[in-house]
Amino acid sequence: MFAIIDIETCGGKFEFPRGRITEICIIIHDGLQVTEKFCTLINPECYISPLYTNITGITNQMVSNAPKFNEVASTILKLTENRVFVAHNVSFDYNFMKGEFASLGHDYKREKLCTVQLSRKLIPGKKTYSLGPLCESLGIINNARHRAEGDAMATAKLFDILLQIKNNSK
Repeated sequence: MFAIIDIETCGGKFEFPRGRITEICIIIHDGLQVTEKFCTLINPECYISPLYTNITGITNQMVSNAPKFNEVASTILKLTENRVFVAHNVSFDYNFMKGEFASLGHDYKREKLCTVQLSRKLIPGKKTYSLGPLCESLGIINNARHRAEGDAMATAKLFDILLQIKNNSK
């Protein structure tokens, strides 16, 4: 079982109390298909600079009434428990998640799988392995780029293709 995750943030790295998660989408994948999805804005309890609003479209006003991370932490733990944490450039998403949980006194540990690394291995020769161009080259449409749900769904479709390539090469 896999938990395909994408987050949006208000910083380039996790820094408590600044540089926190502003949106998360977790897609549960059983190895064959998507079976469940959880997406929410998150109130980062800090200021979202115009730089990050320009990238994601997420404003301070949008997150003002959203749940705080500690209010969705138990849901995130439950959804990712005993599942491989899958993300495009997994270190970014995973380190933010680890940081958020550490700020709550919890040691978050999950097995990780990076779709960038897997794509390089299974689909060699691409000019870039950035999510947008890679998905476009594979015919995956993402109308919500730099939003957690759009990028998580695109990563899930990419993951399906990668699984298919891997299974066909056996």
